[in-house]
Amino acid sequence: MGKIRTAIGLMSGTSMDGIDVALVRTDGEAHVERGLFLGMPYDPAFRDRLKLALEQAKSIRRREERPGELAAIERELTIRHASAVAEFLNRHGLDRSSIDVVGFHGQTVLHRPDEALTVQLGDGPLLARETGIAVVYDMRANDMLHGGQGAPLVPAYHAALAGTVRGTKLPVCFVNIGGISNLTYIGAESAIAAYDSGPGNSLIDQWVETHAGIPFDQGGMIASEGKIVAKLADRYLNSPFFTAGKRRSLDRNDFLPPNGKDAELADGARTLAYVAAASIIKSTGHLPVTPALYVICGGGRLNHTIMRDLADLAAQQKSTVISAEDAGFNGDAMEAEAWAYLAVRSLEALPLTFPGTTGVRQPVSGGILARSR
Repeated sequence: MGKIRTAIGLMSGTSMDGIDVALVRTDGEAHVERGLFLGMPYDPAFRDRLKLALEQAKSIRRREERPGELAAIERELTIRHASAVAEFLNRHGLDRSSIDVVGFHGQTVLHRPDEALTVQLGDGPLLARETGIAVVYDMRANDMLHGGQGAPLVPAYHAALAGTVRGTKLPVCFVNIGGISNLTYIGAESAIAAYDSGPGNSLIDQWVETHAGIPFDQGGMIASEGKIVAKLADRYLNSPFFTAGKRRSLDRNDFLPPNGKDAELADGARTLAYVAAASIIKSTGHLPVTPALYVICGGGRLNHTIMRDLADLAAQQKSTVISAEDAGFNGDAMEAEAWAYLAVRSLEALPLTFPGTTGVRQPVSGGILARSR
């Protein structure tokens, strides 16, 4: 066992709903002690700022560019992350000197793997100065420099957790349903395969925000009142993304929400919930073996309509679906925990990504270290 470090992970995902803060003690390998967690939601005005960032980022051609208001938004985002760390430490009675490193994801505003271009807003050195804690940031770029897709990065953490899933044996498939969904297959003898599996919550969120003025369909309640519009579902599920020989990571704009003529509110939400579930099952066709068990993480596990569809579709494969909590984990904390774990791996120069997870040519480490002083 290597040196055990205490790390904080910070995650702001494609749903743009807030900052997740999680504590992990780990050696960056098999030893993982999951700790405290805090979710800090964004106010509606800042979510609007992040939407503006997504639009303005479309003109970026070099990853260091910050056109329009992106530089100001990046600074504000970073200060908000520093405040989230301070609140986390204060709320749990922790001293910053007890934290060895912060893993900082930032906010993805552009991801074009075919162009080897990925942009995560977030100023690592500023965060280190504001928190007084060393920060590892920009963890995707080195993967892309070595031929990878830059995503997903969470599989290394899933692999460390796989042996601890209650009451199951390998192979197991972890599924994270965030704005975009991704899956990690952990097979016998540490075999690992991972990739983005399709749209997750982002289409539903955009749909209900546009047509109902609310940021998401809480619990899948709106979807539960609608019916699936087969023609609309097929439009998404017939995308060449699902049948292409090479798995590729997705940008939020790769799958766009329907327009108001395609469905009424509840039917649209119901159809997009089905698409979120069916995308996952359709994408498992690229795995070495059909998983016997799916462990569902991320905000999508709280959408009961998605979970029912996923359970029904998995049952047709003779597979079982459980939530992260049923497996003994915190489904809200998983990605933030992963960023804490990856920060420690980065400090140890251990690989963050692998040929089977991002398509990188060989296992590579990544991340940039910003010291607090």
